[in-house]
Amino acid sequence: MKTTTKLAAVAFASVVMAGCASNSVRYDNAAGQPTVYTPTNTTGPIAGVGIESQDIVAMTDQMMRDMLANPMLASRSTAPRIIVDSSYFVNESASIVNKNMITDRLRIGLNRASNGRMVFVGRHYADMVEKERELKRSGVVDGGTIRTTQATAGADFKLGGRISSLDSMQAGSQMKSRYSMITFEMVDLELGTIVWSGMYEFKKTAQDNIMYR
Repeated sequence: MKTTTKLAAVAFASVVMAGCASNSVRYDNAAGQPTVYTPTNTTGPIAGVGIESQDIVAMTDQMMRDMLANPMLASRSTAPRIIVDSSYFVNESASIVNKNMITDRLRIGLNRASNGRMVFVGRHYADMVEKERELKRSGVVDGGTIRTTQATAGADFKLGGRISSLDSMQAGSQMKSRYSMITFEMVDLELGTIVWSGMYEFKKTAQDNIMYR
């Protein structure tokens, strides 16, 4: 009986050690492609016909320069209050793209470059602001060190826009071509007039098997 027990223990230990060894080999020798950093304003090794990082960088830089050159937005005696978010920026294209990446980059670039010539209203943070105002006015916290206002900031202008596309594909070779057009417009929130418009367009052709997420 003792001999049998010892043999069973040795066999069990051998199985455990073999399992550990096989796991060690599997993980230590896993094959893969090393990570490579690619500049965001250039076409990377994986590219298709959709909207990619270099397109977002180029279009937001172009729109930012154009808006800063518009006297109705950047040369007023009183800096206008502006909302730049994705709530009225519509994607009607075949491209899968996070609209916030476009509007966030545009807003941040404008805020940094305008140097106070534009004031940006964080309407997408309205819930956060209202919760803090309620805490202050109920006496749960003090009034802070800045100021107390009767209401939060109203806006003069707000960004709207649309992403559109037109696709064509060659059946035999599976070559795909996509024309993309992205429009940006700044709307007067009292009159409803459009005080500035900008457009970015491009066309890409590829034997596209890229999946966008």
